[in-house]
Amino acid sequence: MFALTPLNRTLRAVALSAAFAAGSAVALPVLAAAPQVKTQAPGYYRMMLGDIEVTALSDGTVDLPVDKLLAAPAAKTQAALAKAHLKVPLETSVNAFLVNTGSRLVLIDAGAGALFGPTLGKLLENLQAAGYKADQVDDIVITHMHPDHVGGLAPQGTPVFPNATVHADKADSDFWLSKANQDAAPAESKGFFQGAMASLNPYVAAGRFKAFTADTEIAPGVKSSAAHGHTPGHTVYVVESKGEKLLLIGDLIHVGSVQLDNPDVTIAFDSDQKRALAARKAVFAKAAKEGAVVGASHLQFPGLGRLVAQGKGYRWVPVNYTAQVR
Repeated sequence: MFALTPLNRTLRAVALSAAFAAGSAVALPVLAAAPQVKTQAPGYYRMMLGDIEVTALSDGTVDLPVDKLLAAPAAKTQAALAKAHLKVPLETSVNAFLVNTGSRLVLIDAGAGALFGPTLGKLLENLQAAGYKADQVDDIVITHMHPDHVGGLAPQGTPVFPNATVHADKADSDFWLSKANQDAAPAESKGFFQGAMASLNPYVAAGRFKAFTADTEIAPGVKSSAAHGHTPGHTVYVVESKGEKLLLIGDLIHVGSVQLDNPDVTIAFDSDQKRALAARKAVFAKAAKEGAVVGASHLQFPGLGRLVAQGKGYRWVPVNYTAQVR
């Protein structure tokens, strides 16, 4: 028998290496390739703000032609996106936020439901994946009544959140729930009114809708703050606990890679671009000065971070990922 002495072992290793290098058919077991999964993990992210638990919920993403929507030259928008390794159409997040105060469960915005295409409408399944049920929600506060923020309320004409009261700024409800305004609107805008009415009216009929004016406490630790312009009653919600603050800013920003460097850039979705710009500048300056956490509806999920003043614009600092929610 051929003995595997140290020398023989060395010679054998050299011979095998040479065989591989020469492409010799030294057979190794071949494992079957695993199929690509091509799905994401459930879309929720949790953090604590003092004693309040905040859960970001993804409603999905939607491709937007932002080079055509932003009030900036298309070439400049495309260049800014390319600098951030992005392109048009931009896959844009639609985020909502669930605030558990310990005594009340408050949902900020309700996603698009079926009003904005098949890639959205995932809020309810992500709410459930996050450990909650729709009938546990006590209050729903709406930043504004565009379809990607209210479509998930009653997609089949029946309230999805049977025990919740929906709250929104009176200026927004007076505008979007008005049949006269819908009739007077241009044809391309009528769908916005129809979506708002279909989503909100079931709650109105059930006596579960409350309109508020100016700055109002919705629940302990959750207050509204007027930021009108994107829509007539667009609202920021301020969450506070133990000296920590979260500003849920709705649609004050859509495209971070463009509007952070240049906050003057507005978007075609703004009802009043001048007021929308003024609201963004005021809220951004406040957030940066206070070091508050910001929750944005359309920045990359989970849309949570801080704004740091940088020249004439801002730098976005995402919240640090934590696996220890405490």
